[in-house]
Amino acid sequence: MDLTWSESEEAFRAEAREWLAAHVPAEPLPSGDTREGFARHLEWERELYAAGWAVVSWPKEYGGRDASLWEWLIFEEEYYRAGAPQRVTQNGIFLLAPTLFEFGTTEQRDTLLPRMAAAQDLWCQGWSEPGAGSDLAGIRSRAERDDEAGGWRLTGQKTWTTRGAFCTHLFGLFRTDPAAQRHRGLTYFLVPLDTPGVTVRGFERLDGDEGFAEVFFDDAFVPDSAVLGAVNQGWQVAMATTGSERGLTLRSPGRFLRAADRLVELAAAHPEAATDPLVDQVTAVWMQAQAYQLFTLAQVTDLVEGRSPGARSSLNKLYWSELDIRLHEAALELLGPQGQTDNPWSRGFLFSLAGPIYAGTNEIQRNIVAERVLGLPRK
Repeated sequence: MDLTWSESEEAFRAEAREWLAAHVPAEPLPSGDTREGFARHLEWERELYAAGWAVVSWPKEYGGRDASLWEWLIFEEEYYRAGAPQRVTQNGIFLLAPTLFEFGTTEQRDTLLPRMAAAQDLWCQGWSEPGAGSDLAGIRSRAERDDEAGGWRLTGQKTWTTRGAFCTHLFGLFRTDPAAQRHRGLTYFLVPLDTPGVTVRGFERLDGDEGFAEVFFDDAFVPDSAVLGAVNQGWQVAMATTGSERGLTLRSPGRFLRAADRLVELAAAHPEAATDPLVDQVTAVWMQAQAYQLFTLAQVTDLVEGRSPGARSSLNKLYWSELDIRLHEAALELLGPQGQTDNPWSRGFLFSLAGPIYAGTNEIQRNIVAERVLGLPRK
């Protein structure tokens, strides 16, 4: 692996750094999980799009720059280095879009991707249900064929839908063949949330943020064009989306490189708390962030050379989710009693605790690694 950047890549970095330095908001935006904060973040997303920075690795006809995956990694590093706002369009551009590029029809890509890049259509994820969280194959929401109308009628409920209260569209799995085995008979649908028969009910989290939602489907009709991939083959399509969620696109190394640097800065600002064991802990976390970057570079090499990560994306998810917790634990140790107050580090710590749960629990990820990466027996 060549760890040096080319002249053109360094020029790309310089351009991105210059633009971000001139345009990143001087003050942090309100939380993107509040109605006010989400609206402010959308303004930022649209500024990114207007300047061609929203989806740098996408083709130009969809709003991108035709940048390479290497250049996308560079942009992510610079984005986090500049302290730029959280991407509230992430479910669309980081999760659904790669799946559309792989499974979507030309019409679906031409219709959906430009509006997604421009933050005109805002996507939430419809996986979890009241009886199916980590066990995604246990979903009960169903889609029944309506031949006369030329489409499907959706019935059921999705929950824990991140930012669903503010979004315009949902992607998710519905059971189209109830007689099939658990992982079969599922179909992947793309649903406008203003469809008659769809009800979105937002609810607050314990921290007061209001972006979560439950989504109810009561005989909601969608046309055949709302199906992504083949009917009854939704599990395969969904695994492509979860691969993006667990792997490279949702949690790029730039996020953790910057957080680790901030942790080092925090240790320097609190010398009275920086005992030898805690300095060792901070050093270890910084090294682990560097290791995650090297692992990602190897993964991008595989992708560029045509090798899909497949089940190995579960290794990413295990690593970044547990790194995030260790990083924030070290920060709270440095802060001492101040770490128990409401501040960016304490909020980050609370969010990090969800990391081993969302995108598939780490217990499930360890099973996937054991069976599908290491080839160990199931029993």
